[in-house]
Amino acid sequence: MADGKKKKAETEAAPKAAAAPETGYRVLARKYRPSSFDDLIGQDAMVRTISNAFESGRIPQAWILTGVRGVGKTTTARILARALNYELPDGSVTAPTITMTKPGVHDEAIIESRHLDVIEMDAASHNSVDDIRQINDSVRYSPVSARYKVYILDEVHMLSGAAFNALLKTLEEPPPHAKFIFATTEIRKVPVTVLSRCQRFDLRRVDAALLVEHLKKIAAAEKIEVEDAALALIARAAEGSVRDSLSLFDQAIAHSGGAGQGTAAGPVRAEDVRAMLGLADRVRIVDLFEALMKGDAAGALTEMREQYDIGADPAVILADLAEFTHFVTRVKVVPAVADDVSLSEAERVRGRAFATQLSMRILSRAWQMLLKGLDDVKNAERPLAAAEMVLVRIAYAADLPTPDEVIRSLDNGGSTAAARPSGNGGGSAAPSGTSAQHRYEAPRYEAPRSAPRSALAHQVQPQAAAAPTAQTAPTLAVATFEDLIKLAAEKRDIQTKLALQNDVRLVRFEDGRLEIALQPTANKALAHELSRKLGGWTGKRWLVVVSNEAGAPTMRQQNESREAELKQGVRSNPLVESVLKKFPGAEIVAVTKRDPENEAPPAPADEAE
Repeated sequence: MADGKKKKAETEAAPKAAAAPETGYRVLARKYRPSSFDDLIGQDAMVRTISNAFESGRIPQAWILTGVRGVGKTTTARILARALNYELPDGSVTAPTITMTKPGVHDEAIIESRHLDVIEMDAASHNSVDDIRQINDSVRYSPVSARYKVYILDEVHMLSGAAFNALLKTLEEPPPHAKFIFATTEIRKVPVTVLSRCQRFDLRRVDAALLVEHLKKIAAAEKIEVEDAALALIARAAEGSVRDSLSLFDQAIAHSGGAGQGTAAGPVRAEDVRAMLGLADRVRIVDLFEALMKGDAAGALTEMREQYDIGADPAVILADLAEFTHFVTRVKVVPAVADDVSLSEAERVRGRAFATQLSMRILSRAWQMLLKGLDDVKNAERPLAAAEMVLVRIAYAADLPTPDEVIRSLDNGGSTAAARPSGNGGGSAAPSGTSAQHRYEAPRYEAPRSAPRSALAHQVQPQAAAAPTAQTAPTLAVATFEDLIKLAAEKRDIQTKLALQNDVRLVRFEDGRLEIALQPTANKALAHELSRKLGGWTGKRWLVVVSNEAGAPTMRQQNESREAELKQGVRSNPLVESVLKKFPGAEIVAVTKRDPENEAPPAPADEAE
C-alpha cells in the first residue's frame, strides 16, 4: 500500500506526457506538452484570470494570446478549447470548467488538433479574404458534437488588411456557440479594431530558475542523468522559451550519447552542453572578467585564445562577458539578484565580491565598451582579432585613472595609482585622508569680452503711451547689430537670423539704416527682404544698403574666433596641460564661463579644517 502511494506521488510530481501513444520517438517538446492549466508553468496571472472568468460565467467571445516563441500560445489555445468543451462520459459536467481531472470525451481529439468543432488555421498560409469568408459562412452552423465551435487562428498578424476587415463583424457579434482564440508573436501588427474586440493575455518569458526545475522533473521522468550546471546552461540559452529549452535538452541528450525512453542514458554534462552550443566555461568567463578589471591585458588575451582553441565563439565570449558585467551591476544595485539558482556557484560568490569592489562607473564603462565591441566582432572578417582588440581596450581603460583621481593626484603632487584601490580598474573612491582644504578647483577662464551689448529698448511716444490711437503706432529702437539678430530670434524668423549671422558682414549700423557687405553664399534679394521685415518689426522705415567695402567678419566667424581664443587660453593653464598629458588624445570640447552669482562663497579657514 505504501509503495502504491509513493508511486502515485512521483507520478503527480513529474510533468504529464501526452496521452496518445505514438510509434517511434517523440521529441520532448511534444511528449510533455501541457494538456491542462495545471501543467502550464510561468503563466500564473493568465491562469488566474481565466479561472475566475470560468467560475463566474464571464466568458468572452474572443481571446488574443501574445508572447515570444515557445511560451505556450498555441498550447494555451488548445487548453482553452478543451475547457470550453469539457464533458465527461457520464454527463456530470454540463458547463465550461478549468477543473479537468479526468480525460473528457473531446479532450484527445482537441489536444491532437483533429476535432471537427475546433478549427485550427495557420494565418500565415491562410491570410486572404476568401479564407475569412469561409469562417464567416461556417460560423453560423451549430457544432457537431461539442458544446462550442472554437476557431484558433495562429500567427493572426499575418492576415491581410482586407481579411481583418472581413472578420470584424463576425468577431464582434458571433453566434452564442462560437468562440475565437488568436495567437501572435507580433501584437503591434494586429489592428486596434481587432484588439478592442478581444481579451488580451501577454504570456511571459519563463524564468530561468523555473525552467531548471521543469527540466529536472522531465529528466527524472525520462531517467536521464544530468548535471545541474548543464540544465542552467540550457535554461539560460532558451531565453525564457519552454519549447526551446526542451529542444536543447533533447539535443544535449543526443550529444552526450543518452538513449532515454526508459533506459539508462549517458550523463548530460555541462562541458558537453558548452561544446554543443559553442559556449565558454562560465568560470573561465569570470576569470577573464577579473583579468580585465585588473588591467591584465596579457592574461586576458591568453584566456581568450585558450577558450577559442577549445571551440568557443569570440562573439559568444564577449556576449557572456557583457552578461556577467550586467549581472555584477545588478547585484551592486539589488543584492538579492545573486540568489538566482540558474547561475553557477562561482558566478554567485564571485559576482558578489566584484559588486563590492568595483564602482558603478567602472562597470558602466565596461558594459558600453563590450556592447560596442560586440557589434565590431560580428561585422569583422577576423572575429578573433577584433575580440582581442576589444579586450585590450577594456584592460587599458581599466588601468586609466578617472578625472577626479587625476585632479587629486595633481593637487597632492603624487601618482594616480596611490589614490586608486587595487584591482578595481580605476574606482572613483576618494582617499580616506582627503579633506575639504585639499580639494583643488581648476581656474576658469572668462571669454574675451566684446563691446557691451545693450538690450532691445522699447521706446514708445509719450502720446501713444498716454492714449494710443490708430495714427500713433509704437516704434522699436535697435541699438546694435547684435540686437538686430536677437530681434529676428524673438520673431521666430530663423531664416533671417541665420542670414544675419552667416551671410552678412557689417559695415555701418544706425537705428533705421544698415550698411552691409554680403558673403558669396548670400541670397541676392537679402537686402530687400531685410528692409521689409525690419520695417514690419520696428514700425519704422529701414534703409538697407549693400556696400562695396569689405566690412567686419560675420558674427559666426567672430564667435568661432572667440571660442578658439578661449580654448587656447584654457589649454595654456598648467592644470589643464597636466590633465591632457594624463589622457593622451583628449581634446577640449567646450569651455563654460564662470558664473560668480551662482557660486557658493568659500568656507572659512577654520571650517575647512
